[in-house]
Amino acid sequence: MKLKSLFLSLAVVCMAVVNAQETKEYKPFPHMFVGLHGGVQTTFTNYNQGDLITPMVGVSFGGYFTPAVGARLHVSGWQNKGGIKELNSTYEYNYATGNVDLLLNLTNMFSKKEDRVFNVILLAGIGLNYAWNNDDFHALAAQTMGKYPFAWEDDLLSHNFRGGVMFDFNIAKNFGMNLEIGANNNSDKYNSKTNNNSDWSAYATVGFVAKFGHKKKPAPVVVAPVEEWATRIDTTWYDEVTYKEVTIPVSYEGTANYDIKKSEPVPTALVDAVVAFVKANKNCKVSIVGYSDKETGTRKFNLKLSQERAEKLEAALVAAGVDKACITTEWKGDTVQPFAENDKNRAVVVKATGEGVKKEPVTNKKFRTEEVRYRVK
Repeated sequence: MKLKSLFLSLAVVCMAVVNAQETKEYKPFPHMFVGLHGGVQTTFTNYNQGDLITPMVGVSFGGYFTPAVGARLHVSGWQNKGGIKELNSTYEYNYATGNVDLLLNLTNMFSKKEDRVFNVILLAGIGLNYAWNNDDFHALAAQTMGKYPFAWEDDLLSHNFRGGVMFDFNIAKNFGMNLEIGANNNSDKYNSKTNNNSDWSAYATVGFVAKFGHKKKPAPVVVAPVEEWATRIDTTWYDEVTYKEVTIPVSYEGTANYDIKKSEPVPTALVDAVVAFVKANKNCKVSIVGYSDKETGTRKFNLKLSQERAEKLEAALVAAGVDKACITTEWKGDTVQPFAENDKNRAVVVKATGEGVKKEPVTNKKFRTEEVRYRVK
């Protein structure tokens, strides 16, 4: 469970780093770096390799000039071991190596994305190896009766060829770490034993790198698009509504009721209504008919009373402006009863007809043109 939790934590960290690097405002390349390294190394000889593992430390200074190519000055060393098989003993001596190494970032060589979290880097270089403090070997060699006559005494300066691979992890803009595995080639006398072949040693180190000298990422150049405009004539159709006057027949009917044996007062409301109708319409005809009820008075009296009622209403209409020529006046006495209820027959009934005017809508299809400016590009 602890191992699983560790992997999950590393995954979360990696995702966070990836997301952070996606929003960088600086150019990852070129840049310079300083690195500190520590690990182990062993020299290959005719002895048990497990007994010859020794610690080593190093420091490097360099830079990447392009996403794929870089170089470094690398200095490392500390302690080395050899073994004399016939004596079943090991000896120690000190060394320091200075190399100029070429760095090739394989990940960036074969990828369009220049800056990644993980990188695989090949390295190769040349330099010098300086070894000293070989007293342990000479103390053991004295027991072999002069079997190692070519062992170096106080110190030894030889070439150093290097090759290796580095697994690089970018943690942040200015910080990273790596795992480096490689091999060094030195002169035949390096381990104080000769076999007419160069001596080889292998190493593995973990390093921490401080990066600096990044340049700010240039702001993207925004080119304003070239706008192209044109004009066109748009036609818009619409409905125009007008109104025409149409003559229609109109009519009005009104009734005025009176008290028993009365022909007054003249019904003002009825007069006003008829006058308004005549003024509003053309070719009007007005019919006035006077009535009396059967249950009151004699036939002769009722005829006279209905006449007074009709004539007084006619006079009122004429006085109000109605042309007398368009008025027809009659009186029926009690010979005609227009209403079923007796009391309602003490009345004058007015009927008016004429020609009115009605406005009817007329729709006409019309169009208008307009010059419109529009964007082509």
